[in-house]
Amino acid sequence: MIRVSLVAGDALQFEGRGPAPAGLRAAGPRAVSAASISATDAGWRAVLPLRVSRWGRPELALPSGTYRLELDGPAPGSAEIAPLARTVAETLAVEVRDGQVIVGPPLTEADAAPAGQAALERAYADRSDDLENAVFFESFYGRNASCNPRAIDAEIARIAPTVVRYWSVVDRSVEVPPGAVAVVEGSPEWWRARGAARLLVVNDWLRRRFVRRPGQRVLQTWHGTPLKRLALDRPGFDPRRALAVVRESRRWDVLLAQNPYAARILRTAYAFGRRPVWVEGYPRNDVLLSGDRDAVRRALGVGPDERVLLYAPTWRDDREQMVDFLDLQKLAQDAGATFLVRGHSRTLLPGADATGPRVVDVTGYPDISALLLAADALITDYSSVMFDFTATGKPVHFFVPDLEHYRGRLRGFYFDLAERAPGPLAATQDELTAGLNDPDVPQRFAERYASWSARFNARDDGRAAERVVARLLDQGMISRD
Repeated sequence: MIRVSLVAGDALQFEGRGPAPAGLRAAGPRAVSAASISATDAGWRAVLPLRVSRWGRPELALPSGTYRLELDGPAPGSAEIAPLARTVAETLAVEVRDGQVIVGPPLTEADAAPAGQAALERAYADRSDDLENAVFFESFYGRNASCNPRAIDAEIARIAPTVVRYWSVVDRSVEVPPGAVAVVEGSPEWWRARGAARLLVVNDWLRRRFVRRPGQRVLQTWHGTPLKRLALDRPGFDPRRALAVVRESRRWDVLLAQNPYAARILRTAYAFGRRPVWVEGYPRNDVLLSGDRDAVRRALGVGPDERVLLYAPTWRDDREQMVDFLDLQKLAQDAGATFLVRGHSRTLLPGADATGPRVVDVTGYPDISALLLAADALITDYSSVMFDFTATGKPVHFFVPDLEHYRGRLRGFYFDLAERAPGPLAATQDELTAGLNDPDVPQRFAERYASWSARFNARDDGRAAERVVARLLDQGMISRD
């Protein structure tokens, strides 16, 4: 029997008799951690870090999920590993059973229980102390710290460093910006920060547990200019869901839009009424004009002269995982490129990393804006990333084998993509490959591209975050002091 214990707060120690295994790993869908193995007087010891670093980023806790224990060599199989009851450490909770390591956020049993959450929620709703000069940020329900909220965070840190910046995260695997305070969703610290911050900056729904305190303001940045129909504009929308949309939008004080087209759509789709919509461009796109492309490539293990293609499809209402329409390894070979594969945030948890020669899965990369900077061209389908990428002037290709199904049954569009797309539409992999290898594509779509950019990217000038934060300060939502 292999004994297991938690050591140093963030590592598992395995101890066994007899020959040592050649290797021991915890393998999950988005991360793998390997143990260091040494001999002891009684046999062997393996120390498995419960943290990981990817793309040159800081070491952080393993993402929540289930990891297979894999042993190589002469040691007995994982079925003979002793269980370890759920133990809460500083950065995670861990359990070992049935040859698996189960990782979760660092919530105590009492806090995680329904009764504990109910008590914390009551205290949050009933508090009456003064608000802090602080901002509570949340991006994609805490799955990462990215998008418009991250760019706004950076500008606040630059010009108003006394403002406290809290980031809502699902667990401690989420990297937050320098100087920010990570608060794990559901923890006492999360409930306190959510109720204490003078301003909340979010890019998706606040969800039902939000209670506005007097003086609190909410900036809803949203997360993209829409092609596909949203909220109240979706066909066959359930009346109860429509009521939830209206209730949610009433929690927002200001709505941020990338361009006038998006402002009009978002205002009606979310019944935003006469409240202010700021059309300032998207802060997340500032980096596209000022970022260090080569530094991002180095972190990804990509050379400065390699051809890099970013494949970033949207999610589908009728499936959990990222679409699998492409043979990515063959496409990388045929296009002579390295492929960065970026699944939608909704596919992060249920999916698994794509692998293969010249294929790099970046679904878990902290921020897609850096990937847009690093790429030479974009391949997407119906994702709003198309409206961001055209701020770069680089080619965009559309792989849309399910166009009629998506447009006709799943979501519907606000305009005809085929008529206005700033790049070629392909329905098969062969068509996509031909388009990627056609040097005349940019010139052929130059007129459309220019018209598209004028309509959607006029305010993406590298200074959107400056303008947004200046308005926050001017309206007293945060203070420099």
